[in-house]
Amino acid sequence: MLLPYVFILSFLLCYLNTHNVCCVTIRGDIRTTAYVKTNPSRKSVATSFETSGYTPSDPGVCFRMYTEDQARKLGVVGWVRNTRRGTVDGQVQGKAELVESMKHWLSKVGSPSSRIHQAHFSNEKEITKLEFGNFNTRY
Repeated sequence: MLLPYVFILSFLLCYLNTHNVCCVTIRGDIRTTAYVKTNPSRKSVATSFETSGYTPSDPGVCFRMYTEDQARKLGVVGWVRNTRRGTVDGQVQGKAELVESMKHWLSKVGSPSSRIHQAHFSNEKEITKLEFGNFNTRY
C-alpha cells in the first residue's frame, strides 16, 4: 500500500531537482530507487555577442555563414552581421542550454578558417517569447 506513495514522492523530488539525472533512494522496509531524466532549463534567454580576430570580413573565412549554420543545427534564433570595426556581432535567443552551446561555439570554435581572439557577450536576459522566427545574416 505504501509503494505508490513512494514512487510519487520519488518523482516529485526528482522533478524539483535541477540536475540532469536524479536519483532518490528511500530506505526502510521498502527500498526504492527512481531515476528520472529531467530538463534542467526550460527558460529561454537572449544574449548579444561580438567576436573579434581573424573572423568577420576577411575573404574566405565565411564566419557568418558558419554561424548561421551552427545556430540552425542547435535550434536557436537570432541574427549575425559584419561590423564596420571588422568584427562580427549579433543576437542569439533560445533555451538556456542551447544558447550556452552557441556561446561556446562563438568563443572557442568558429568557422574552420577563423581564429577567434575575443568574444564578448552582453545584455543576457531571460525572455518569455522569442523575438525571431529563425537565424539569419543581416547586411
